[in-house]
Amino acid sequence: MRLSVVLLLATLATPAYAQLGERNQLGVRMGHMHLLVRDVNAHKRFWTEQLGAKIVQNGPLELLELPGIYVVLTQAADPPPPAGAILDHFGFFVKDFPAELARWKAAGVGIEPTENPNEVYLLAPDGIRVEVYGEPMLQQRIAVTHVHLYPHDVAAIKAWYVKVFGANPGWRPCVACLSRPRMHPTADIGPVNLTLAVSDKPRLPTRGRAIDHVGFDVESMDAIVRHLEAAGVALEGPVRTVPGTTVKIAFLTDPWGTRIELTEGLAP
Repeated sequence: MRLSVVLLLATLATPAYAQLGERNQLGVRMGHMHLLVRDVNAHKRFWTEQLGAKIVQNGPLELLELPGIYVVLTQAADPPPPAGAILDHFGFFVKDFPAELARWKAAGVGIEPTENPNEVYLLAPDGIRVEVYGEPMLQQRIAVTHVHLYPHDVAAIKAWYVKVFGANPGWRPCVACLSRPRMHPTADIGPVNLTLAVSDKPRLPTRGRAIDHVGFDVESMDAIVRHLEAAGVALEGPVRTVPGTTVKIAFLTDPWGTRIELTEGLAP
């Protein structure tokens, strides 16, 4: 069975609000997306009312829980939008796309259509675009599918994520490309993929933007740090524990400007 099919089936079979997805051979799985936002309450309303997120706590950490991923919010004065950065957007499946679309339109949510009638981008506050497309086989209302990166060298970034985080190289169809069908290369972290689309323009780093970083949750921080050291990858600082929790965190940035947070014990 093709890897892309296996990953799709794994996503479709995820029980409602199971957290988080399966770990790969290095003990890594998708963890969270960290957003810098002007209005935290506006984002809470968007993620809970429009996408069904649940607000959960891990000590003082507040997390917006969706199947397969958390969204974390931090208030910021004037974060630039993701447009033009290496990490442009992230996306979800929904089970009943027509019903969801009708509800979003009735609620006045900003919607950016594509040529595929089964796909839209929802326009969240702070210029954050959320790709959503229908998958009737899904067992729950919604599930995360991918994080979309736009590097200038797709082969190099794929190889880096395979080496550094044990990603599985794969492919997925371009959902929006009905007139010119094609496949996107991917680096798969469990059932969630990093979709890689080549950019002909230099892209900006993510740090300080509305999508500030992506989070990978690891089984053992000590083990992944040893692996990173052996791979010649440096952390931005020492591993630390979030006050009031047992959550360990560390940061690094990939060679293309994507900031990455490593967490151990993020799930409540």
